[in-house]
Amino acid sequence: MTDKTPPPAPKAAIALVYDQRTAPRITAKGEQEIAEEIIRIAREHNVPLYENAELVKALSTLDLGAEIPELLYRIVAEVIAFAFYLKGKTPEGFEP
Repeated sequence: MTDKTPPPAPKAAIALVYDQRTAPRITAKGEQEIAEEIIRIAREHNVPLYENAELVKALSTLDLGAEIPELLYRIVAEVIAFAFYLKGKTPEGFEP
């Protein structure tokens, strides 16, 4: 019997920064060892991690320092809101 399991996809990671004045920007991106380093640094600094292969694929086409395109605003806003919520930051008057 042959193993039909596809090989694992290459590990990839994207880091974003959001200063609440402009659209989120790509601050780091990479695959394999670079992705592992991005993840290690994020964990070291208690930055929440969010896994979404399709989003990483879309964002990986952007250059470092580039703002995310409007097409991705909603999904990235949801990711940022989730990260803020995990850190105990919620908008005034927010009730889960």
